[in-house]
Amino acid sequence: VCTHGCLWKLSVIVVVKLIRLTQLLLRPEACCAYVLMVTAVYWVSEAVPLGAAALVPAFLYPLFGVLKSSEVAAEYCKDTTLLLMGVICLAASIEKWNLHKRIALRMVMIAGAKPGMLVLGFMCCTVFLSMWLSNTSTTAMVMPIAEAVLQQLICTGLADSHDDSETGEAPEEDNEENLDKNQLELLYRNDSAVCVAIEIPNVKRVKMRRDSQYPTKRDHMICKCLSLSITYAATIGGLITITGTSTNLIFAEQFNNRYPDAKVINFGTWFIFSFPIAIIMLVLTWLWLHFLFLGCNFRETCSLSKKRKTRREMLSERRIHEEYAKLGPISYPEVVTGVFFILMTLLWFTREPGFVPGWTSLFEKKGYRTDATVSVLLGFLLFLIPARRPFSSSSSSSKKSLYDDSESDPLAPMITWKDFQRLMPWEIVILVGGGYALAAGCKVSGLSVWIGRQLEPMSGLPPWAVTLLACLLVSAVTEFASNPATLTVFLPILSALSETLHINPLHTLIPSTMCVSFGVMLPVGNPPNAIVFSYGHVQISDMVKAGFGVNLIGVAVVMLAITTWGVPLFSLTEFPAWAMARNVTGSL
Repeated sequence: VCTHGCLWKLSVIVVVKLIRLTQLLLRPEACCAYVLMVTAVYWVSEAVPLGAAALVPAFLYPLFGVLKSSEVAAEYCKDTTLLLMGVICLAASIEKWNLHKRIALRMVMIAGAKPGMLVLGFMCCTVFLSMWLSNTSTTAMVMPIAEAVLQQLICTGLADSHDDSETGEAPEEDNEENLDKNQLELLYRNDSAVCVAIEIPNVKRVKMRRDSQYPTKRDHMICKCLSLSITYAATIGGLITITGTSTNLIFAEQFNNRYPDAKVINFGTWFIFSFPIAIIMLVLTWLWLHFLFLGCNFRETCSLSKKRKTRREMLSERRIHEEYAKLGPISYPEVVTGVFFILMTLLWFTREPGFVPGWTSLFEKKGYRTDATVSVLLGFLLFLIPARRPFSSSSSSSKKSLYDDSESDPLAPMITWKDFQRLMPWEIVILVGGGYALAAGCKVSGLSVWIGRQLEPMSGLPPWAVTLLACLLVSAVTEFASNPATLTVFLPILSALSETLHINPLHTLIPSTMCVSFGVMLPVGNPPNAIVFSYGHVQISDMVKAGFGVNLIGVAVVMLAITTWGVPLFSLTEFPAWAMARNVTGSL
């Protein structure tokens, strides 16, 4: 295996060197194209870590004379980096004080234990959390809670079948004993390697699952449906906000860098456009998964009537209530985190809403304050505010958990630097910075203009056809390559194409940015897929079958949005002045 891996990396390096030998004329466009190809090869092949590959422009651009070293370095830390840091501070506080678990369990309690409603409840809470946290973190948070419910379902079914085969009908105490014997404990694993004890299956149970050791086939289908619904819901939730996923941040920063006079992409406009998309996708994805795994009997799987609940559903519902009861009453740190969460959202929305003057109009100098200003300010305050209630002598005001700083130090803050470091995705920061550097090189060297000229034969296509082709191409490539890397490679090309065809760049860039998140057919498509696959309920064939439908749903809904409410929102019927100015400048 080691030899195979070494040969693979060596072959990638050789290919890169051969590409270099073909660059006989070292013009700026050729040099920039070489750097772009080298970085893209490393990203797609993953011969080196994605973050390390993103550093390639940092040394090749200065060596080839495309950009100065100081100019390249400036591209690696932008406004969106500070925006992400502030959001991670809030996410660290949410995780530390278990606010995410309280929200998830409460929403599932509202939905009930009927399979159809249970899946919809988990999807709703996953979408909501994924709006503000990364898709990977959200999946890692929600999946153990879902697994505990599924484990209850499986164990109850095993106990029922055991009773039916031996005694026909056993007392309630025996069933409870069988439940306890069948429940095993596993540690909840997330990105930070912090462990929280939750009763979910161990390796032996995963092996049993793959041998189809489920009480009934229907139970297996419920497990498949719920598991896949979480990863798809995490992807859908990440579309809603500009900070929901790294690809949204990459698009926002590259667009604002390329078209500084546009002033059309902010938290509010993105939310207004993407929220209906997420709602439609959520409903259609739920219907598709329900049809695929649970059938079409919605009356049986979605009824809220207590008379229609089976014993197993009542036990699962009781298990969810027990997990919620373990959290105890809402704590002071949870209240503070919730207030900051709401405050950050409101300040983002009201900064520059567009239809009315925002709070930035209160300042004399315009253009100095962005969403990152709000994010970093509130994130910084979380390092200052004590986690213990003011004027409280007892330590009961701080939630007892894995974090005992507030117990020993009355002035311990809501989060510490270790909490922040544990969640901060530095690899994504460098990866995004590498994308900005590549975009800057394409602009300075004139490569983007050259690419646009090569795409002139497509000028006869209508805008919707160009957008559809871009969406299908991006969604296909992202199944095998990382989402940020795919988008970083395609954004400059699509921008140049739009300028050449005199199409509003937003007409192609926004749909492509959304479709790049639809890599949901394989475990390697994105980290949430891999997390769900590792639990052992689904096979690759299940992911391909369900993911193909979700992919088609996503592309269709995005195309519907960009041709309907996206047109008046972004003025897509006209080629804007800010794009025209950029096109003229690039041509010169």
